[in-house]
Order: sequence, then structure tokens, then C-alpha cells
Amino acid sequence: MQLDLLWKYMQVDMEADKYEHDMRAAPNRVKLLKQRDFLLEQQNTMKKIEAEVTAMVDRLEAVSDEAERLTANLRTLVNQINETPPEGLEAIREQIASLQKLETALNRYEQELVRMRKDGDARDRQQKEIRLRAARTKADFDKLKQEYDEEFKRDSKTLNELKEKAAKEAKPIDEATLAIYNKVKQHVTPPMALLNGDRCGGCNMSLPAATVKQVNASEKIIECDNCGRILTVLSAR
Repeated sequence: MQLDLLWKYMQVDMEADKYEHDMRAAPNRVKLLKQRDFLLEQQNTMKKIEAEVTAMVDRLEAVSDEAERLTANLRTLVNQINETPPEGLEAIREQIASLQKLETALNRYEQELVRMRKDGDARDRQQKEIRLRAARTKADFDKLKQEYDEEFKRDSKTLNELKEKAAKEAKPIDEATLAIYNKVKQHVTPPMALLNGDRCGGCNMSLPAATVKQVNASEKIIECDNCGRILTVLSAR
């Protein structure tokens, strides 16, 4: 009797599970989650760009300050040379080397400033493109969410009715039997199978004669030796 009740319960339980699975796989929900993930990705990209821009601004200020300092040093050195020309070949060489060192450093900083300004312009364009794409996606997301919310409300009502029906079918079944059913269900679904001759209707594997005899002659829960499903006979329908 308990196996008959369990079989009837499983029909509704599986129907509720399938309906819930179909709800999760609904096209609108899948599309909505995809758009949500895209918006989150854009937000993270924007945060990353903003952090890079902040670091770039700090570096730009430091490089600008250093370039101004080098320019001032170069101007001072040129003035010194003009006011007090070096005497002797070695002194001239030293002054030339100092001038070249300052000019090389200054050129390096100026090149870095040019690169940073280009990078800044590129990031500015990237931010504008992200904002535009995100705005379009957000508009589609809001519209789709309204449709999905109505769909979800309707489907949730049907799902709750199925679960209530399953709960009603479960009431006459003892707790120990339900506990075994739920344990089997964690590993294989559906958790019950009809015995077809000497084969499990779930995995279609042959069963030992002793197992077949037990299933046909007992109300005890007998599980398939191969797939673990709870076996029952055709009369359980």
C-alpha cells in the first residue's frame, strides 16, 4: 500500500520538479540573467577604468612636476654656461654631458606625458561607449523584467498548486518511506521505477532473481542493485 501511495506521489512530485526546472530555463529568465550579468560586467569595467584613470592622473601630475623641474634645471644650466663658459676641454665635456642627461630625461618624461594623454583619451572614449551600451541594455532589461515578473507570478501560482497537490499525496505516506524516497532522489531521478520482468524500468539492467522475488512479494522498499531506484510492480500504478 505504501509503495502504491509513493508511486502516485512521485508522479505529482516529478511534475512539480519539471515545472520548476522549466521556469528556471524560461527564455525570458535566461535572457534577463544574461542582460543582468552584462550590466554587472560593464559596472565592473567602469570601476576598473575609473581606478586606472585615478592612478593615471596621479602619475600625470608627478610626471608634469618632474618635467617642469627638469626644464628649470636645464634653463639654469644653460644660463650658467652662457654667463660663465667652461674653461678647458674636460669642463666642456662635463657641461655637455649634463645638458644631454637633462635633455634625455626631459624627452623621456615628455614622451610619457604624450602617451598618458593618448591613454586618457582612449579611456574616455571607452567610458562613453560603455555608458551607451549599458543604457541601451538597461532599457531592454527594464522592459523585459516587467514581462518576466508577470510571467513569474503566473507560473509561481501553478507551481504552488502542484506542490500543494504533491504535499496532499504525501500525507498518507509514513515519514520513513518518504525519507528513503528523498534520499534516493538526491542521487537519481525519477527515484522510483517499475519492475519489467526481471529488469529495472529505470536503468533497464537485469536484476538478480532474489531481488525480483522480493519486489513482487513484499511491501518493503527494495532498491535497484544498479541505479538505486526504488522498485515497484505494475499494480502500483
